[in-house]
Order: sequence, then C-alpha cells, then structure tokens
Amino acid sequence: MNARAESPLPTVSVNALAAPLVEALAAQADALRIAVRRSAGGARLIDAGIEAVGGIEAGRRIAEICMGGLGRVALVTGGAHPDWPFELLVHGAQPVLACLGSQYAGWSLSHGEGKDKYFAMGSGPARALAAREALFAELGYRDRAASACLVLETDRVPPDALLERVAAQCEVPLERLTVILTPTRSLAGVTQIAARVLEVALHKAHYLGFDLKRVTDGLGSAPLPPPAPDTLAAMGRTNDAILFGGRVHLYVTGAAAQAEALAQKLPSSASKDYGAPFGEVFRAAGGDFYKIDPLLFAPAQVAVTALEDGRTFRAGRLAPELLERSFA
Repeated sequence: MNARAESPLPTVSVNALAAPLVEALAAQADALRIAVRRSAGGARLIDAGIEAVGGIEAGRRIAEICMGGLGRVALVTGGAHPDWPFELLVHGAQPVLACLGSQYAGWSLSHGEGKDKYFAMGSGPARALAAREALFAELGYRDRAASACLVLETDRVPPDALLERVAAQCEVPLERLTVILTPTRSLAGVTQIAARVLEVALHKAHYLGFDLKRVTDGLGSAPLPPPAPDTLAAMGRTNDAILFGGRVHLYVTGAAAQAEALAQKLPSSASKDYGAPFGEVFRAAGGDFYKIDPLLFAPAQVAVTALEDGRTFRAGRLAPELLERSFA
C-alpha cells in the first residue's frame, strides 16, 4: 500500500466548521419554517418538525450541519427512479470524518425511567466533543471547540437535565449548546436521514473491517422519501430509500483485490434479510433492531475505485419494485 495515499483524519474542528451553518439556520428560522427557543437553562433548541412545520430545505441544511461542515448535500432530479425522481446528492470533503466522526447517529442519550423515559440517538458534530463512543478512539479524533451542535431524531423535547449533561460532556457552557430536533415523520427528518447514504456505506465498510484510512473520497445519492405520519412507517421509508435506491461510489487506496472484495460485500443485497421493505423486516424481528442482520444496512448499489490501478468494481442493484412498495 502506498502510505502517502492514505487519508488520515484532519485536525480541523467539525464543530467550528458547522457553527456558521448553525447560526445561518437559526437566523433564517422564519423562512425555513422552524422554531428557535431557549431551554430553561439556556440551551438553544431548534424545532424542525415537532410543532414547527419545517421542510425539505431545512432538512437539507441540517444534513450539512450533521456532516460537521465537511459535506455538501444537494437536491437534484433526473435520478435512477422515474417515479421518485428527486434525489439527495451527498459528498464529503473528508468523508470518514464528516460521516462517521460527525453525521453518524452513534450517541445514545437517555434520561428517566418507565413510561416517561426519554431516549434519542444523537448525531452531528457535538459527538466529537464528548467522544463517548469507542469509534472515536478507532478514528483517533476528538474535537475541541467553543460551541456544540447536536441533532436528535426525536418527536419530544429533551429534558433540561439531559441537556445539562450533554453540555458538560461536550465541555461547553449550556448556552453554547444547540440541539436540533427532527422527528422521523417530518419533511426535515426524512430529508436529513436519507442524506446519510454515504455514511451508511462507510459504517458498513467499518463493520466489515475495511481500513478507513484507505478511503480517500466518496459520493452518494438516495431518493427523497415521502414522509409518513406514523413514525415506524417513516423510519421504514427512510431506510428503504438507501437499501433499495441508494448509490455510493468510494475511492480507496491499496490492493485492487481488497477494493473488489469490499464492493462485493458492501450492498444491502449481500444481507440474508434483504428482499422486503424495512418495515416488514422490522416487524418480523419483533421490533428489535439487534435481531436484524447488520449487513442489511447499506446502499443498494456500490462502486469502489482502486486508485492505484484505476479499476472500478461494482456490485448490487437498484430495486425500484421494493422502493415502490415502501413509498407508495
């Protein structure tokens, strides 16, 4: 392997890079149909779909915030699905840091017990300040910044005690913490989740044991799913947008044979649970994510280019019939 061609994580701050995007989101709240307020303790809360209407543009901007200012998300048309032609095109300038070091929803947050227990998975640049996940030790990255932004896929406002704990673990004053709330059933929610198509591919590559330092660049696209008023139905559609309609292209260093092996294992169709919309798979698993084959969580179609010899290896296929079953 050519060591010079590896892509070590940069020393940039994902929170500092995302901060101007967060400020612009808050400043244009009325235009984006989102709501901004302060918690009792002073944390800034941005509602993008609980009581506020929100929308696709808010979700697109939130997706870029999730990527720590290192990613670009565009709404494009003319995609591979004639009946669902609008797609989210995602590119990360530093894909491993943008996607796994920031965008990935890996921070498990809970407070209380019983029926009133609050639980949500946190994503966005604040994760890299707290670095509560083992993933950050593997990446060799931890952020330091004066402000933090966390994105929660939730339909409830987090309790004040949880906000205080998040700020403390991020080592920022509570008033310098911004928490963006995006219910799965909202337009902003489905947009920012479908924009995780590249992150999903990189997470599976990590699960397969591929050396992430060899990932130099990456692109992804996924159709924009319609929201659903039921949270579980909306969750199914956002997963299916990636499983059956997602496309990713990774550019890697190292032996071409290893790039080919990655391509063959990477698509969602490599999973034993592939073949039905995610909602049906989830119900068959008794509503337990941990009973679902982890290999399922991947884009439908992949290409992996081995940079040292220029060969590209493709695997997987788009599944418009399954996408239609899910979306329609």
